[in-house]
Amino acid sequence: MILVTGGTGFIGNVLVRNLVSLGYPIRLLLNPSNETPRLPPGLAVDVAISSLDDERSIRASLKGIRTIFHLVGTESRGINAEFSAVDILSAKRLAVIAREMEIDRFFYLSHLGADRHSAYPYLKAKAEAEAAIIASGVPYTILRTAAVYGKNDHFTEVFARYIRVFPRFVPIPGDGSTKLQPLWVDDLATCLLLCFEDEGKRYSTVTIGGMESLSIEEILLMIMDELKIRKSLLHFSPVWHRQMIIALEQWFPRFPRSYFWTDYLAEDRITGIDVLPREFSLIPTRLSRNLAYLNERG
Repeated sequence: MILVTGGTGFIGNVLVRNLVSLGYPIRLLLNPSNETPRLPPGLAVDVAISSLDDERSIRASLKGIRTIFHLVGTESRGINAEFSAVDILSAKRLAVIAREMEIDRFFYLSHLGADRHSAYPYLKAKAEAEAAIIASGVPYTILRTAAVYGKNDHFTEVFARYIRVFPRFVPIPGDGSTKLQPLWVDDLATCLLLCFEDEGKRYSTVTIGGMESLSIEEILLMIMDELKIRKSLLHFSPVWHRQMIIALEQWFPRFPRSYFWTDYLAEDRITGIDVLPREFSLIPTRLSRNLAYLNERG
């Protein structure tokens, strides 16, 4: 059986659907909550309730489990992200318990640019989580991914809301030339499945991205084209842009949670354009041809 943390989220939902369609038995680890969990509709999955700081409950949840996909992260919470308590400590605790319980494989999603010496909290947290997983001794596969897009993402849909919220212009950090390599969520799920089936990917870190290296300005223009919106892009100093986003998220609870991107866009986040064809024999989807979901409602 396979355990998935974060299985009700954007990436987790797609991965779980793919695993179930292939006949794998799935158990979702859900955090205790007063809210009704958003379980993948129409899928037969097992459910375990446990917070990631409850070692006893985690051990009970791992009975009969051979593989873990750990997808939990807090970037979508904006200024309220809990990098130390969730992103780092949960990965460390889960990996250590997995090693003690002799789990066969531990998969973890990280980001391009993850670095323990990074000045950016989220990228530093991702690198520290990676290091904790490796140090645990559990057989791991870490995927450092480019920005992932698709319906209900924390990338294009956040920027679509960001574009709509400003009346005449859209503020962007710097000169807008920072390069990203958008990766379609279904392509990411395929890569995870191929890594799962490849024993040669044990104890390895794989970097993946889409087939296009695009500037953030190009991406915003593509999103505006899809939305049929015409607004000017206003270039801000990255420092002032960051302070503006922090203030807007504090003052307006419904403002798009875009704080993560103020750090992510500070540098290029790209890898080899040919990595998916070379490593996985997969031709990735182009961003410009796959944004129709931005106009969907509900």
